[in-house]
Amino acid sequence: MGEKAGAFTANAQEELRLLTLAVNETERAVYVTDAHGILIYANRTFSEIFGHATEEVLGRPVLELLGQSDYDAATMDRLLALVRRGRTFQEEVWAHDRLGNELWLLATVRPVLSMQGQLENLVCVLENTTESRQIQTLQRDVLEAVAQDLPLRQVANLICKRVEKIFPEVVSSILSIDPDKRLRPLALPSLPQYYAQAIDGLPIGPDVGSCGTSAYRGVPVVTEDIETDPLWADYRGLVLPLGLHACWSSPIKLRDGRVAGTFAFYFRQKRGPSNWHEHIVAACLHLCVVAFERHEAKERIDKLAYYDTLTGLPNRALLREQIDAAFRNARPDRQMAFLFLDVDNFKDVNDTLGHSVGDELLVEIAKRLREQLRPGDLVSRHGGDEFVIMLDNCDGDRAGLTADGILDALLRPLHINGLSLPVTASIGISLHPEDGTDSDTLLKNADAAMYQAKSERRATHRFFNRQMNQMGQDRVLLGAALREAVAEHALHLRYQPQISARDGKLLGVEALARWTHPALGEIVPDRFIRLAEQSGLIEAIGEWALEEACRQLKAWDARDLKIPCVSVNISPIHFRNRELLPVVAATLQRHGLSADRLLIEITEGVVMDGCPIAMENTRALQSLGIRLSMDDFGTGYSSLSHLARLPVTELKIDRSFITELEESVNAQTLVTAVIRIGQSLGLTMVAEGVETEAQRRFLQALECDVLQGFLFSKALPPSEFESWFAAYEAGPASDKVRGAA
Repeated sequence: MGEKAGAFTANAQEELRLLTLAVNETERAVYVTDAHGILIYANRTFSEIFGHATEEVLGRPVLELLGQSDYDAATMDRLLALVRRGRTFQEEVWAHDRLGNELWLLATVRPVLSMQGQLENLVCVLENTTESRQIQTLQRDVLEAVAQDLPLRQVANLICKRVEKIFPEVVSSILSIDPDKRLRPLALPSLPQYYAQAIDGLPIGPDVGSCGTSAYRGVPVVTEDIETDPLWADYRGLVLPLGLHACWSSPIKLRDGRVAGTFAFYFRQKRGPSNWHEHIVAACLHLCVVAFERHEAKERIDKLAYYDTLTGLPNRALLREQIDAAFRNARPDRQMAFLFLDVDNFKDVNDTLGHSVGDELLVEIAKRLREQLRPGDLVSRHGGDEFVIMLDNCDGDRAGLTADGILDALLRPLHINGLSLPVTASIGISLHPEDGTDSDTLLKNADAAMYQAKSERRATHRFFNRQMNQMGQDRVLLGAALREAVAEHALHLRYQPQISARDGKLLGVEALARWTHPALGEIVPDRFIRLAEQSGLIEAIGEWALEEACRQLKAWDARDLKIPCVSVNISPIHFRNRELLPVVAATLQRHGLSADRLLIEITEGVVMDGCPIAMENTRALQSLGIRLSMDDFGTGYSSLSHLARLPVTELKIDRSFITELEESVNAQTLVTAVIRIGQSLGLTMVAEGVETEAQRRFLQALECDVLQGFLFSKALPPSEFESWFAAYEAGPASDKVRGAA
């Protein structure tokens, strides 16, 4: 009997040893309380997590030890209710260690009840989830900063500062790699300025510290001892005096494989990264990729907004900003000159040699214009074959000499595609402050002087003067003729189909105003629309176009022609009128059309006006159920912030970008960026000016929604459109979606 008792005792002791070993060696904290929440057992991991020795905690209230005594009453009532049920449950809770550091824990709680159902003990297992919580918080805050469109440098600093808060022993940095493969400091919040200056511009290479080498190799580089590592031979003097002895740098690789930058940890000890360091860096690298790619997308959109895609020159939006900035920073009497240049007979080049030659000609002209200017001067493409030049600190004599130099430079034949093309231009000059003190006046006066030069003999320049020149008289006469045409309903609409890129179905038509003068023939829309805006006729034309388009749509309905909707262009000037909404609503009601049958095309001028009434009208039209489309995107002040301010549902890519798709990689990149941004904003993407099958295939591959252009049809009078529509509907379905593959 004694032997059996001894064996039993030995077995029990071994079982207890193994049980204690299992409980103490787990990575989870385990504790037991009595019915009153007093701690009566805690394993070793509990002590390690919370920093309390076991003998210090036994007999104390567990809520006090965990820093949970200040839980609000509602939380405590909820947790106690779970305990009273007597069932095991899980709950994520927060607590504090002995030093007051916040901890997040996944608690598995098992109530132990007596035979009578009374609570006797609580057994709790705690899994430390603080690390995953820290990563989640970091991700949330950085992604929120990216979503708010904060600058890349600010986002990078946020990442570094948050990481250094998690790891006080670490100094972090984010560097970018410029197009010349050189290091550019982006965020080094805990490193001195001289360090950033010393590494700025260093070319990446096989032995350029940890960061330059990591960027060069495209893989992480760990230097556990900077003092002896040959990669730091030329640079260790920069960091060792700072008390930094190890560095771990990782490349920031974008989704296309490019290394856009590096993310680095500097350590004060000679060491490599821990597993926890690796987890954080993996999360940070992903956040860096998101931030860098968002930054690049924004830069592409900004370039689209401020630079001409063909010539690379600033567009009129950037020109206006530069002029306004020059005026803000200058004395009122500061001399400046404005040259408005128009290429003579450029239309003949396009018509006889093709648009591709015309485009190359404009590129070469832009190069020669740059060559004639001094630092501080600005040349921009104003649109089409027009350029505007701002000469800073310039009087009339120098302006005239510069204009002569430009004309002489253009007279040297340009060699394009084996052709030798002579070029002449007409230049108008206005001077600040003599001819105006604001950009609108000075550009208008330079434009008037250019028309005078063109009307006299071309290939020359003229200064603005106060007398009415012949071209100005012509414009006045044309304005009178337009007023008469509006009064006599002599304008007419033509309709251009808009086709689904997915299945070739007709989605709608755009109504385009046309004017044919009995003596002058057809006047191009850009000319008479601009005249209408200047002469106060644009609102009357807009209301007429709206009325006529709705009447025509209803007439097609009566003839069972299934035209889903019609889009009408409305001037920004019309949006300043509080009567716009009643006019639109009454027109729809008069013709018995639902609001979704009408789409109104607007330009960013609606936003740039800064008129509260204009913004009220856009929101009111949207609430009525009318869709709004932003027309000519990319030719003016286009930006993401403007898109966010306007309640548009559709974005139209300007035809000038589409025409360059087959020849220009830049155009392809920009169109791709615009479509992707539009898609991410949930907008319907429309490409206008589609003329070739290659353009259609490219746009279909990007899943552009709607196509419009001569590939399908030019703008047609109603009767001709009806014939076209009948033939199109009767044609094979395969023809409508040709190129979708």
